[in-house]
Amino acid sequence: MVIGLIDRLSRPFMRALDPEDAHTLTVKALRLMPLPAPKPEPLELGVRAFGLNFPNPVGLAAGFDKNALAPDAMLRLGFGFVEVGTVTPRAQKGNPRPRVFRLAADEGVINRLGFNNEGSAVVLGRLAARADAGGIVGVNIGANRDTADRADDYVRLIETFAPVAGYFTVNVSSPNTPGLRDLQQASALDDLLARVIEARERVRPVAGPTPVLLKIAPDLTLPDLDDVVGIARKHRVDGMIVGNTTISRPGSLRERDTAGQAGGLSGKPLFRLSTRILAETYVRAEGAFPLIGAGGIDSGAAALAKIRAGATLSQLYSGLVYRGIGMVAQIKAELLAATKKGNRPTLAAMVGSAAADITAESWPS
Repeated sequence: MVIGLIDRLSRPFMRALDPEDAHTLTVKALRLMPLPAPKPEPLELGVRAFGLNFPNPVGLAAGFDKNALAPDAMLRLGFGFVEVGTVTPRAQKGNPRPRVFRLAADEGVINRLGFNNEGSAVVLGRLAARADAGGIVGVNIGANRDTADRADDYVRLIETFAPVAGYFTVNVSSPNTPGLRDLQQASALDDLLARVIEARERVRPVAGPTPVLLKIAPDLTLPDLDDVVGIARKHRVDGMIVGNTTISRPGSLRERDTAGQAGGLSGKPLFRLSTRILAETYVRAEGAFPLIGAGGIDSGAAALAKIRAGATLSQLYSGLVYRGIGMVAQIKAELLAATKKGNRPTLAAMVGSAAADITAESWPS
């Protein structure tokens, strides 16, 4: 595959650049590069969740394409769905640079970007222009840093994007906007989800049904997770994403100096913690809604572990930095092999099969 060859040849050059510059250049190149339509996916990889039909369960997480510059390119490269954003009502620059750091020895990334994006009007224009292109493109929404009523920002974004969003992700778990994670506290989250779901229902007659997902941090305590899942069930959200980046730093990290940078840690070092919180969420949700597992996926084995922990779908991003775009095809091939090996004709039969065992293990250090 030509794109795979280009990816392998360009990766050393990209790693020599500042991480944020390399990322910006990658997204611009993808937007301009002509790509063939993807081949039809095996039926065994198809997933139905949130009322939507996904051709495969491997999604691109928010953060890669904040401004909806290249969702169709990523779909053509084999992702089953793409999530753009985080988008805020008004454009904002985010935190000062440098704000993205590679932990190469650990295959991790730390970022403190701070919801830098071009704002809802610009992103809406791009999504409206590709509305007939097909594919599932979700919109990850967040509040502006200086907004007094942050819940109102989410409501405005629901109203704005409902006609063009495949689904919404309510992002209350980024560690890089001061106070944003406070929206995960019970009373604040209860109010936020009530207003978000009411806004979704208000625009349903003109926009149709748009699933609303809640994205949580892997740093929640178990009592807080009890509250979060209970409130999500109360308001009948369509699903949850587990989880965002972590502010913790595993003791196993080798890049100790870089690990001291402020921000959220993603990539391989996040895998164990995020998978544990995923399993804990699964047992609390009790089948009320599907889950998307994110955090440290870089192989078919990692994606399969998320499924067994309770994920119906998965998302990745940081793994692309170290493994390249060929990783997507590899993961799908390994998931397909798993359906044949275990005498289970669909991935759905494996969802949550190891969740109880995972929750009984010692806590990830």
